[in-house]
Amino acid sequence: MNRPELADFLRRGRARLEPSDVGLTAGARRRTPGLRREEVAGLAGMSVDYYTRLEQSRGPRPSRQMLGALARALRLSGDERDHLFHLVGEEPPRSDSASAHVRPGLLLILDRLHDAPAQVITDYGDVLAQNAMATALAGPAGTGRNIVRRFFTDPLARDLFPPEDRRELARSHVANLRAVTAARPDDPGPARLVAELLATSEEFAELWETHEVAIRRASVKRFRHPTVGLLELDCEILLSSGHDQQLIVHTARPGTESHQRLQLLRVVGVQDLSPSPSES
Repeated sequence: MNRPELADFLRRGRARLEPSDVGLTAGARRRTPGLRREEVAGLAGMSVDYYTRLEQSRGPRPSRQMLGALARALRLSGDERDHLFHLVGEEPPRSDSASAHVRPGLLLILDRLHDAPAQVITDYGDVLAQNAMATALAGPAGTGRNIVRRFFTDPLARDLFPPEDRRELARSHVANLRAVTAARPDDPGPARLVAELLATSEEFAELWETHEVAIRRASVKRFRHPTVGLLELDCEILLSSGHDQQLIVHTARPGTESHQRLQLLRVVGVQDLSPSPSES
């Protein structure tokens, strides 16, 4: 691990970005150009102390997952991402599998979506990045979160949707995953997910046997939010150039009750507005 080179690369990457480049407000006047260390740390999901030590050439060796998070936080290109991995002594992610490195163009769009839930996922459901509205709607992305895995294994994830919609959503997830595994047979990610779900979910195994194939496309989805209630949202899907990453945006039609509730969700955010025991 080349700590001095890594530190210099991180400092220069931070200095070239402005808050508006990553969807942040500038706030008070800044003494130096670029993002603050705490802003990069927040974008990467790490502690400020950990990131500061990396910039001071005294930090521990970052994991591959952390390197990916830093690459996204600093909006690195593919070549720059690979360079970051090499500085730590790691091989960059394989090119024949779906990349966990969100393309800068998708992140640029995501950063500017303040009033609609949006997230970037791989074509088989790994969440790579999401905005605050998506967190408010469906919860934090978390480490290694996959929307297909959560749907079939986490009851709380299923509760987000009305019971009468869940079967069709399940079919859609399985049909899309079937198409992805056939399109990229050498990518271990989709195959590993299929094997895991076949072993853990009877519903998934049953639907897998039907051999339905359908790529995920634009649709209308209903969400049951515990605070703002039922939302009927248009789900639009933008594909990356390689079609292995998708920007999913949920919007509500103006003038509808769902539109009003979505605006309320933006105000509420991730606050817990349920009454305390003393208030009930």
